[in-house]
Amino acid sequence: MTPFSALLIFVALVLFVVAQLFLKHAMESDLRSPRFIRFFGAGLATMTASFFITLGLLRDFDLSYLYPFQGLSVVMISLLAAVILREKLTLRLFVGALLISAGVALVSLS
Repeated sequence: MTPFSALLIFVALVLFVVAQLFLKHAMESDLRSPRFIRFFGAGLATMTASFFITLGLLRDFDLSYLYPFQGLSVVMISLLAAVILREKLTLRLFVGALLISAGVALVSLS
């Protein structure tokens, strides 16, 4: 894996996580409000960018190698939801996130 490929995997992951946070904010608003339109549009745009970067990465990597990195999105979304959205981070969720991270580390070593 080249540093550029690693960067693209990271960028796709971050865009996916940011999209989820934007969409969560959008869904907390009235569907006709400017806030909904703004957050929904931003979520859709970042999700689309993540999708197309991931498609490009699939050209160079096996799905079985690339997809476990998406597992890190669970960890990042959980942590950011706790910080930004003030959602509760339980011990079970934290342990699950650690196990996912360990799995991604094992896959990246192969």
